[in-house]
Amino acid sequence: MRINPDKCVACGNCTYVCPMGAIYIDPTIKRATVDRNECVECYACFNGLSQEHLNPTLVRGLRKLFQMVRLRFDPEPDVCPTAAFEPEELVWPRVVRRAFSDPRVPHESTGVQGRGTEEVKTNDVSGRVQLGEVGFTIEFGRPGVGVWFHEIQKMTSVLAKAGVAFEKKNPITSLMSDVATGTLREDILGEKILSAIVEIKVPVARTEEIILLVREVEKQVDTVIALGVGARCAADGEDDIVGPILERMGYKLERAKTNIGLGRISNPAEELQKKEEPVGARP
Repeated sequence: MRINPDKCVACGNCTYVCPMGAIYIDPTIKRATVDRNECVECYACFNGLSQEHLNPTLVRGLRKLFQMVRLRFDPEPDVCPTAAFEPEELVWPRVVRRAFSDPRVPHESTGVQGRGTEEVKTNDVSGRVQLGEVGFTIEFGRPGVGVWFHEIQKMTSVLAKAGVAFEKKNPITSLMSDVATGTLREDILGEKILSAIVEIKVPVARTEEIILLVREVEKQVDTVIALGVGARCAADGEDDIVGPILERMGYKLERAKTNIGLGRISNPAEELQKKEEPVGARP
């Protein structure tokens, strides 16, 4: 993202909407400026502020005039008064920043918007995690911290050494030059994104091992990591296997989300019977 210095009037509204704190008022030129190193191309500034297209010279003149009589002339806090934001044409490898940071952009490897992963929360339909298995989602960077790909690689390389299976449909996996070693493409290691999720699954017996491993690597990375644990419930809707392991490790369990069906017919025989019965056949 670029801010046109000829249009910017340094109102400062954009500095508050950037989740990465990458926009600042440069005291030398007295214009809002984007730190390209920290910008993750999420477009929160461009999409989050209304664009008024006022004349920059007029706005600057009015502000100076008002300052002379000790009055303020500032735009509404959700407005860029002069439409100074100018999205740049992103090329590889910088384009991966937007793919992982702007929730409206489909990821090329999956076609899914956002970070490009359906995660284990869609397990009712995908069936990725079966009985006797546990799925992990290792999320980096949220909220408002971001993560460099070279930090993610610290985790994936250790996980690979542990012999875990990376989810094939996950965009992080698609960016690995060597899945067996968890090595990411060298040309993206210097890119920063808003957040990313690494997905793995292991036998239930390895639950504690993987959690301890993630805890250890977390100490070595400069970002926020959130670990999600997914397991398939038994027929009665309860989890009597993974839950006790987590409680023993000191975690307080909360049933955060259960997606039921997701539009899939789970009882086709019964549905077929309903279609065959005439209206009013059941009491």
